[in-house]
Amino acid sequence: MTLVCTVCLRTRTSAGLGFSAIHLPERCELDEPCIPPIVSMATERSLATLLRSLQATSSFQDAATLLPTATSFLSMLGNPLNLTLLSSQLLTAPSLWSHPVDLQACRKILSVFNTAAIAVLQNDTTDEPRIPYGRNRKIECDAWVKAVAEGADDKSPRWRHMLLLGGILMGFEGQNRQGLPRHIRVKLESALSTAAQLALQELGTEIDIDGQCITMVLNYTFELLSDLERSKLDYDRLLPAMIQSAFLSSEGLEGGYFLGSIDQDVVEAPNKQFKWSSNSPTFLIVSAVSARPLVSTLGPLSRLIAHSIDNVRDPRIVAQTVDYLADFVRTLMVQWRQNKLSEIDAAEEAEFLDAESREVTVPALWKTLRNCLYSIVITLRAVLGRTINDGALAANSSAPYLSMQCLHILRNLYFISSRIGQNASSQQTFVLLAAIDILSQYPVLAENFLRSIKPSDLGQIPAHPVERCLDLFFLNVAEHFPLVLPTETSEELFLSAAFPYLAAGANSLLLEIFEAAHSLVLVVFAVPHNSELAAKHLPFYIHNLFAVFPNNLSARQFRLAFKTVIQITAPPSPLANTQPLLPSILLEVVHERALNASSTPIPQTPTPDMSQSPPLSEQAVLTLALLDSLAFLRVPDLKEWLPLAAQLINAIADRDMRHICIDRFWEALAGGEMDVDRAHCCVTWWSTEGGRELVLFGAETADAPEPDANGPYMTGAVGDVAPESKL
Repeated sequence: MTLVCTVCLRTRTSAGLGFSAIHLPERCELDEPCIPPIVSMATERSLATLLRSLQATSSFQDAATLLPTATSFLSMLGNPLNLTLLSSQLLTAPSLWSHPVDLQACRKILSVFNTAAIAVLQNDTTDEPRIPYGRNRKIECDAWVKAVAEGADDKSPRWRHMLLLGGILMGFEGQNRQGLPRHIRVKLESALSTAAQLALQELGTEIDIDGQCITMVLNYTFELLSDLERSKLDYDRLLPAMIQSAFLSSEGLEGGYFLGSIDQDVVEAPNKQFKWSSNSPTFLIVSAVSARPLVSTLGPLSRLIAHSIDNVRDPRIVAQTVDYLADFVRTLMVQWRQNKLSEIDAAEEAEFLDAESREVTVPALWKTLRNCLYSIVITLRAVLGRTINDGALAANSSAPYLSMQCLHILRNLYFISSRIGQNASSQQTFVLLAAIDILSQYPVLAENFLRSIKPSDLGQIPAHPVERCLDLFFLNVAEHFPLVLPTETSEELFLSAAFPYLAAGANSLLLEIFEAAHSLVLVVFAVPHNSELAAKHLPFYIHNLFAVFPNNLSARQFRLAFKTVIQITAPPSPLANTQPLLPSILLEVVHERALNASSTPIPQTPTPDMSQSPPLSEQAVLTLALLDSLAFLRVPDLKEWLPLAAQLINAIADRDMRHICIDRFWEALAGGEMDVDRAHCCVTWWSTEGGRELVLFGAETADAPEPDANGPYMTGAVGDVAPESKL
């Protein structure tokens, strides 16, 4: 067995030892005395003890206690051969590798080399005097890197070499330390990419610790690799390994099954509340899942996955990636549906969850789920970007199916994304709209997709929050398709799904889905080829609109809905050709209701609209709705309704509300909402037909007391004279 003299660096062979060890010879091979310093002798003997312990220890827990000592030796030794020897032992010692290994163990080995490299760099950059038990020989960084890297030999598999090389690279170059000369860094990067490439070639069909370790090391070091070294990686092998390691393996998100186990520890607490204790086994499981190396770094890992999607050579692997994600999120949704926590709407958590669950356990769970959502969205963005730019994936045989898969994935994740808002992530918005745009080019497939995700019970509001969440996704997606689908499909699928929610505005739990239902109905009515359908269902919609306002519908929602209805029924809509009087009829209904409406301010709801508006009465809101609609009327109808609108404004008794309506009237006339003909009509009415006086002074004139005909007047005084225009 080869032994190394740490003074003269000569070697000799000794028998009877079971491993390569450090030896302190009395004489070297030239029979010259090699008497090392006392410090060297103590260091070498301690190193020999460490190596024997690594060989003799039977459990990883005991061997792990030796790793800090190994880290110290790596940063202290000055003999390159001993550095190589220790590095090799860390990659081959039975106490570390002869049992089932997890990523936590791999990360500890990675940390040994990372910490040692940082210590070597710090020792070289400080001028402090050497302490008695410091490094016994000075060794340059490049020599240290070469000596340690030579420990990645044929005795250990390639994927373990990545732990050594990745740890060194992170230690010297991580966090912008720039501790290596350029030529050494280039060689180290090349060695790491070569080790990764060879390790990928050795992977089997089932991803085990080797693939998970490759994923972890590349995730940590990918930003440190040059573009040249990145291009050498086999992304066709790397991408499936990363997806399976991160989402499906026991070292990642376990395929989503960890979510279902929570239910057994969600118990009933006093006051009819649910409790999920922070000391429960399932919360400890969720915490452990979140702390795993691949889960805690899902952000950079998802960007690495996206980069791999952009660079794979075989387009089929992209489709396979989407299939893996679809299976994962489907399981995640099923597991969540079987959980008691899914029975609680987000707005009800304060009522049905105890304090510990609200403040500790449930927020920790949602943080993990949000990380899952964001990582999958980043991956899907890369998939759709590749689909748009790749001829094979953009083909008719691939593109619509990929887009449908992406939409199914977003649907199964909607119980997460609906809690943070539809527009919280620009990448999520891109994925949704890009998938919809692709699928809308294939109407038959789009209809099949919509039928596959339609509400399970059309015409009814489901009681379970998860089912309502899926209904909300359907309504939000469906409003993008009426233009490409036949009228029969719009009536059968869209209106049937939306009508049950139209009267649900008073329920705070259904506010968002209520607005989505109104939006979908109005989109269906606005499509030109649905004019007959709009004429058929508009009476019901208008009746429902007035029935739910103001108790179940906010002022903003009512004004927007009524304005859209007038726009649908006015030119150039095809409905205006068959029902030319419909806009005037609708305005007449609003006018009549406004004259008899309450003048009491509508109470502000606990969940106000987009911005806090001044208090308005039902009468004022109806008046504003009429003013919002003026820009869509034909010129003859506009001439008729301008004075009626002014008179309706004057009928409002409250001065503040009346001035709000006057400001809106002026904005409608002069704010650019009108086209040329309508604007000319408004200018004429305002300037020469008494419009200005009627709007600005009509109410004050009406409020002024009638003059007494028998009052004291000067002889010859002018009596009542009708006001005339100065123009």
